[in-house]
Amino acid sequence: MSNIPETGRTQRVQIRLIVIQVLVFSLLLTLGGRLWYLQIRNGEEYTTKAAGNGVQQVVQPAVRGSILDARGVPLADNETRLVVSASRTELLKMKDDGVGVLTRLAEVLDMKPEDVRDKVRLCDSKTPQPCWNGSPYQPIPVTDEATTQQALQIRERAEDFPGITAEPTAVRRYAAPGKAKTAQVLGYLSPVTDEEIQKALDGPSPYLRSDQVGRSGLERTYDKELRGKAGVTRYEVDNLGRVMGEAENDPAVPGSNLITSLDARVQAVAEYELAQAMKTVRQETDKITGRKYEADSGAVVVMESRTGRIVSMASQPDYDPNDWVGGISGKQYAKLTSKKSNYPLLNRAIQGQAPAGSVFKIVSASAAVRAGYPFDGRYDCSSSYSLGSQTFANFESKGHGPITLGDALKYSCNTVFYRLGHQEWSRDGGIKPRKDAKNWFYTTARDFGLGSETGIDLPNEVKGRIPDRDWKQNFWNANKDAWCKEGKKGGTYVQQIAYENCLEGNQLKAYDSINYSIGQGDVLVTPIQMATAYAAISNGGTLHAPTIGKAVVSPDGRTVQEIKPKAQGKLPIDAKTIRDLDKGLRAVVEPGGTAAWRFGGWPQDKIPMRAKTGTAQVYGKQTTSWFATYTDDYTIVMTISQGGTGSGASGPAVRKIYDALYGLDEQGNQDLKRALLPKPQTKLPKIQPDGSIHAPKIKPYDPRPVQPEGEQGDPEFLVPQPAGQPGLTGSPATTGRRP
Repeated sequence: MSNIPETGRTQRVQIRLIVIQVLVFSLLLTLGGRLWYLQIRNGEEYTTKAAGNGVQQVVQPAVRGSILDARGVPLADNETRLVVSASRTELLKMKDDGVGVLTRLAEVLDMKPEDVRDKVRLCDSKTPQPCWNGSPYQPIPVTDEATTQQALQIRERAEDFPGITAEPTAVRRYAAPGKAKTAQVLGYLSPVTDEEIQKALDGPSPYLRSDQVGRSGLERTYDKELRGKAGVTRYEVDNLGRVMGEAENDPAVPGSNLITSLDARVQAVAEYELAQAMKTVRQETDKITGRKYEADSGAVVVMESRTGRIVSMASQPDYDPNDWVGGISGKQYAKLTSKKSNYPLLNRAIQGQAPAGSVFKIVSASAAVRAGYPFDGRYDCSSSYSLGSQTFANFESKGHGPITLGDALKYSCNTVFYRLGHQEWSRDGGIKPRKDAKNWFYTTARDFGLGSETGIDLPNEVKGRIPDRDWKQNFWNANKDAWCKEGKKGGTYVQQIAYENCLEGNQLKAYDSINYSIGQGDVLVTPIQMATAYAAISNGGTLHAPTIGKAVVSPDGRTVQEIKPKAQGKLPIDAKTIRDLDKGLRAVVEPGGTAAWRFGGWPQDKIPMRAKTGTAQVYGKQTTSWFATYTDDYTIVMTISQGGTGSGASGPAVRKIYDALYGLDEQGNQDLKRALLPKPQTKLPKIQPDGSIHAPKIKPYDPRPVQPEGEQGDPEFLVPQPAGQPGLTGSPATTGRRP
């Protein structure tokens, strides 16, 4: 038992507690002071240092899916190239903004220094191509055509090329099998822009800054399926850029493959024959103007009649989509977007608009039947038709007397349709339309799908134009101020027309309906619209939304998503009228018909051919050639701007495409071994267990000599009349003057 008094022990305990309290308060004070020092006095410094710590991501681009034809032949795929890229962020850290590095790089790559600098500058509204419209934080490709020796120089002299990399990279390749570019159908790629990333809605952006996206054609329509998903590895790094650990790893997912209904062999034939037809017609003289035909653009569509699937689609002028791979040069970009080159980026098959001319007469004949005129009735095919002091003539003023609507198609008699169009205009009330006006000629055109998009799986399709009463009113509302300002009573011819349009440009006049009845005046159609309409007659009346995509196949081949043909309506005529039209169009290629001279020796008993020629007048230009045809299997429509007559310019090329499809010689003898596609392809190509698709080889197209031309011309070709309504900006010419 301790002898220490109780009072002494208590005092010592109290002293110890006080010491402990002092120590605790000292520690708290020290911690508080340190916290104040870190957060208040030096807070900004440490905040800056902490901001340097973060997560950096390394992107592994996904391999883009291939675009294949119906037999598995690659139209667009990928190949490994040596790509030299520049880091803009690294270059800007240098005193001279990287000018010296880029100059040395240009010397190694055998390029001009200014061309290299242009490649890495950023695009904006004031910067012309070439420039970089992707993220400034990702490597910018300078060239994808570096040689092994050039790449080794860059890598071995790394100290001379800071911020420059030379790596093997998978890049897009447009294979052009059989020399079939398929340019406007395939489209091209370019880097995603910041604006596109910012515009992404409903959650995080589907794009990474390193992504290449489709800008036109199938590359754009099926971009989501083809692009895949880039791999992203995220690393934790400190403010010195040292990796502290791996945070997350998302592996790359390759894009799916797109199988199309295109046939590369037929595509090669169509492209060649269209280009050759334009080249040939440029050597011929326009008898009206005395000038050589310009034949400045054209298009051809080959479609499966029963399904609406596209077998081939060609447009001229064309371009090489490989020009866009790795960044397009300023010279190439200027060429592709210049008026001098006539805008080769346009797909004339879906974006080229022109008056239809006589290929429109299937619509007018159908409208007449709907209005109560019997198809087999008798209608006067006189040499001309008069409206007041104005005369509308047949080709070379030829008349055929009383004929049926079928014969009117066979001979392409304008005056039959002039009368019918004028009569229906009068029946509807003329310039003061009845409330119950049927407007059969205009509603029938819209029911045939004209004046609206066909729904083809390609971007930027145009609608064309059906100039009915509503259109006239809307067009007048949009232009009346300009007409009223320009117009002058008793002034020049142009001023007088503008004056009349100012007063009554919203009225559908008699001459409007007369011109309209043969696809002239303000009518505008596209080749894909006419192909869809003629295919519907071939298949018994079904209007299809044309399709190119046939199936989307996953990279491993396990998932196949077929794209089925889609019917979007029926022709507005009964089965008998369809048969009557078919019979009339068949007569066009038989003796006496306007296309007979182009189908000499055709085996009509084995492969029935139907056709319609068309020669459309366009204000201020030479005539546009149209040729619309179909068999039970295929529909082919070709048009050549400023190319002359329908069968004269387009006829030989269309005949050769059919010969290649069916394996026919000039005498009509069929050799199935030479036939490219005697029947439409129905099955998908065989997919291997590893997801690959075996691609058959393609032999180059060997064109045969052009068969001798006959002496017959196009009977529907119009005798030129003074142009009407020149004050309508962009409006095609009519075939006569205002009454």
